[in-house]
Amino acid sequence: MSCSCTSSSTQEELQQEVMDKINNHPCYSEGAHQHYARIHVAVAPACNIQCNYCNRKFDCSNESRPGVTSAKLSPEDAVKKVLYVGGDIQQLSVVGIAGPGDALANPKKTFDTFRMLHEKAPDQKLCLSTNGLRLPDYIDEMVKYNVDHVTVTINSVDPTGEIGAKIYPWVHWNHEKVFGAEGAKILLEQQLKGIKMLTERGILVKANSVLIPGVNDKELVNVAKKLKELNVFLHNIMPLLSKEEYGTYYGLNGQASATDQEVMAAQEACGMDMKLMSHCRQCRADAVGLIGEDRGEEFTPDVFQNMSWEELQTQYNMEARAKKHEVIENWRAALDAANDRIKIEQASKQELSSTGETKLVAVTTAGEGTVNLHFGNATEFLIYEVGDKAIKFVMHRKVENAYCKGPEDCDGSYPIEEIKNTLKDVDILLTEKIGGCPQDELKSINLISDDSYALQPIEKSVFAAAQKYFFANESKSEKELG
Repeated sequence: MSCSCTSSSTQEELQQEVMDKINNHPCYSEGAHQHYARIHVAVAPACNIQCNYCNRKFDCSNESRPGVTSAKLSPEDAVKKVLYVGGDIQQLSVVGIAGPGDALANPKKTFDTFRMLHEKAPDQKLCLSTNGLRLPDYIDEMVKYNVDHVTVTINSVDPTGEIGAKIYPWVHWNHEKVFGAEGAKILLEQQLKGIKMLTERGILVKANSVLIPGVNDKELVNVAKKLKELNVFLHNIMPLLSKEEYGTYYGLNGQASATDQEVMAAQEACGMDMKLMSHCRQCRADAVGLIGEDRGEEFTPDVFQNMSWEELQTQYNMEARAKKHEVIENWRAALDAANDRIKIEQASKQELSSTGETKLVAVTTAGEGTVNLHFGNATEFLIYEVGDKAIKFVMHRKVENAYCKGPEDCDGSYPIEEIKNTLKDVDILLTEKIGGCPQDELKSINLISDDSYALQPIEKSVFAAAQKYFFANESKSEKELG
């Protein structure tokens, strides 16, 4: 007879505590990301390691990736921005410090910001992102200000440091640069020590890993196993972005970016051990809005900088924000009922399909859980894997250019090849509206496009469309789904 030190009621309470923490956190909950917004405040410009995939760019508005920001903020201006944005975007629920350097390489600025936010915007969840080098030093400060979500970027657990040396040229440790494998070993030791300390204190940890083809692609399975041992909550596998114009070491030296298919393969391999985050957008250090959109240009410092604290607290309006969140939760409950719980987060093909056969379905959406975006306006697609039993969300895929350039210029003259390449392995596209010309183009890659599910719940529509076009139990499924 086996015994447990924790009663079932206590375990249920702990589980409920975790669910409460992630319910309206768009990064930690896939279900929340189409309903709640986040803001990153760029108060942390310095960094204490060098990564071959990173190039921090300031005063940059034309790139969307980590390490990029249009303006660095003081802690005071960061809090003013949160109050202003939180009044305008009432579904704002999370404030994160994600650079453009490392939050814990700038501890005074980071924790001054959190201290003021803790006082002036107590309904916000507080997050930080770090490489982990200084993580063990600041656990108590995080607890003090109720920072209960921490993201650690960890790309290798190779104890020799050889893989890490290919990713990190140096780390800054004890007032000097430590190069190569020795630096990578120091970084790993600090990461593992810090993550253990966080989880022991009840702080939720998300681990980011950058998939670098030919460098750590085989290593990520080992990373996932170690993360599970450390009770990490979520593992986010992100593709390397290495275009030459980004100016990174990898980009300038011909290292290939990771493809969507390589990311899917890594997710499948790592998902056996860890719960995965599949909806990451690799956001800028000054991102504002729903995941997948960036409204940062609307909230430049001149908008809020000269407002008084009294004006900003009035703008923030805690009561109105609470009412907005109540409306969102009611809508989410209605969506859950409509979707009939047909989604399984970490499903195998056998759990999705009675035969092991699955299909990929892409969706265009502007958020709120419905098929509510025209194909011509889409710059990203949500990808679901579907069988005859259930569905799971797999990833999002971005394109640089929408099919239409604007409302006055949507004649199909814009290249569609990028979209076709992005969706080349997808079987069905669900969209609010699509014209005959792009439909014909997509047929050339055997992609079925369907706008008959416009404004309907995404998950129900994805499942119903797959049954309609591919699976033998079509009539039964559509009848059951109403």
